[in-house]
Amino acid sequence: MSENQARKWQADPQYTPQKESKTVVRKVKKTPWITKGEKVIYSVTGAAILAFGIGVVSYASGTDTLNREMQQLEDSINSQVIINENLNFEREELSRPERIIEIAEKNGLKIQNSEVKQAETVNN
Repeated sequence: MSENQARKWQADPQYTPQKESKTVVRKVKKTPWITKGEKVIYSVTGAAILAFGIGVVSYASGTDTLNREMQQLEDSINSQVIINENLNFEREELSRPERIIEIAEKNGLKIQNSEVKQAETVNN
């Protein structure tokens, strides 16, 4: 018996010695919900999905910009075609033989019973 128990027994006659229970503290390791390998896989997959999304948005933006530029070019081509058609019509109106004869007579030229024909340009 230890000295402490003997003193308690002397002080209290009804004291019965009890065995001291040793409590063992065990550290319980919590297993993580997601393992390290899964974390790596999820991170790589998330980064790949993010990169793919950025790529798709970038491609769509580039395509949209290209389409807008094409529409602007088509509009400018169409307006230039209209201007060219108007100029061709005006050229044809100004080069009519009747108009040329009228201007010649106003300026004092005399035409003697000859037929006025429109000259054609010959490309060599």
